[in-house]
Amino acid sequence: MDLWTYEREAAQRGVSLVCGCDEAGAGPLAGPVYAAAVILPLGEEIPGLNDSKKLSAKKREALFPVIQQRALAWSVASVSAEEIDQTDILSARMKAMELAIQGLNPAAEFALVDGNRDKGRSAAITLPHLCVVKGDSLSASIAAASILAKVSRDRVMEELAREYPEYRFEQHKGYGTKLHYELLRQYGPSPIHRRSFLKNL
Repeated sequence: MDLWTYEREAAQRGVSLVCGCDEAGAGPLAGPVYAAAVILPLGEEIPGLNDSKKLSAKKREALFPVIQQRALAWSVASVSAEEIDQTDILSARMKAMELAIQGLNPAAEFALVDGNRDKGRSAAITLPHLCVVKGDSLSASIAAASILAKVSRDRVMEELAREYPEYRFEQHKGYGTKLHYELLRQYGPSPIHRRSFLKNL
């Protein structure tokens, strides 16, 4: 199975504009959750394209502009830590993905969505779609989206690190590392921490 199987299957059904969609930052204790949607020309070869988690930060950064240049359309969206706390992380993930899909121009006709969920309590994917478990390893479009989402979020966490230097977000990007927990105990939560994630501090 190559990275274009799902996109080709859609094309055979007469769907030409298929987007891949993925999110980044569901697990961290701080910062927004990000999502991206990408429509690639069918069969577009982007050397090194893979699940963002399998690539180094340097490789992801190198692929980021290449994906933007080669894509027929791409879009990135985010949902804040505050909104994650007001709703729940599943709803926030779905909202970010739905916003990313809606931001595409030209619009997608069909979405390949990473994972096995397509709705939360307060948000859902509304475009016709297929959920693909481990999609970022199985679909070129989802892999491209995973890179745009991850790099976009990492960049924002680096900016937030300058605003809140005591938490060292540039090192852990808000994930619950030993260092992050130590700094949280020392300084308490910042305005960008997800209070609903900090039950056991």
